[in-house]
Amino acid sequence: MIRFLICFSLCLPASAWAGEGTLLILGDSLSVAHGMRMEQGWVALLGQRVAEQGYPYRVVNASIGGDTSRGALMRLGPLLATDRPRVTIVEVGGNDGLRGVALEELRRNLGAILKQVRAAGSDALLLPMKLPPNYGPAYTQGFEQIYRDLAAEHDVALGLFILENIALKPDLMQADGIHPTADAQPAIVESIWPLIEPLLADGAPAVMK
Repeated sequence: MIRFLICFSLCLPASAWAGEGTLLILGDSLSVAHGMRMEQGWVALLGQRVAEQGYPYRVVNASIGGDTSRGALMRLGPLLATDRPRVTIVEVGGNDGLRGVALEELRRNLGAILKQVRAAGSDALLLPMKLPPNYGPAYTQGFEQIYRDLAAEHDVALGLFILENIALKPDLMQADGIHPTADAQPAIVESIWPLIEPLLADGAPAVMK
């Protein structure tokens, strides 16, 4: 399993971070800095923002390129048991849509993911996916509605499409037309931060002196 730990406590005494929490990223290739250096990706940039703002969190990137909602669900249990995240960002489902997976299967898998995350005591931010129009209005509209429905059902924050205001700008997309460039990564963090910061503040553990 490709699993990255971005931890910003290395330069501090261990006792200063004894009460740190974990921010878990459960995603696919949009979250693994595809086609660029790891430190250029939005997850690394988010980790830098978390540290700069003084939140006592380590950021664990458990994203895998090409992953589907089914794959993410299958590996979620051990991640929750090991990392015990206080906050989880869920960024999966895009590959399901691109493969034409049945909408009910996507709904079932995503629903199970959010149920497990919430049952583990973690707050969550669900990042919705969108599909190209050539998949047809019935499928694309039903696909997007799943994210809205599940966010309300499981009482989790719903973010913007991770490529909102990016996907239609060729200079911000790689040649494959699917993955954003390094220049687009800061914009992703900016779209996520207003929703993720309140979750960090609400669940921030006490820092030992």
